[in-house]
Amino acid sequence: MAKSAKKASAAAIDLGIDDKQRLAIAGGLSRLLADTYTLYLKTHNFHWNVTGPQFNSLHLMFEGQYTELALAVDLIAERIRALGVPAPGSYSAFAKLSTIAEAEGNPTADAMVRILAEDQLAVVRTARSIFPLADAAHDEPTADLLTQRMQVHEKTAWMLRANLG
Repeated sequence: MAKSAKKASAAAIDLGIDDKQRLAIAGGLSRLLADTYTLYLKTHNFHWNVTGPQFNSLHLMFEGQYTELALAVDLIAERIRALGVPAPGSYSAFAKLSTIAEAEGNPTADAMVRILAEDQLAVVRTARSIFPLADAAHDEPTADLLTQRMQVHEKTAWMLRANLG
């Protein structure tokens, strides 16, 4: 009975992807999740604390961005789970995995925009680094998720940079 239960468990994550590749992809997606969640927190912080003549437009822009990021973390975590791996979900796990630095102090509005634009591109780089793993494993669902995330972050970085003139 234990043997058949073990087989059923293994079959539940037999996606046609080699286990080593599946775990590597999930590891990459865990880094993407950490970057995305850290950027969400930073964007929400800046939404709360932005001041100056651009307050209203930046406050609203940051709200749209953190709302989109909140939805994205769920999609990324669910893909990790679909690959049969637990998704990280603590501040300490995210701190170890993320390439996004926490915000120090309360930057000016222009500095907030510049920081967020740079961080959006950092998330693009993280997503792009996972792409060869997904491609080699013929993992189209992950490749599709990565493509969508790169498009969103590249566009958001451009829109942020446009605010700087």
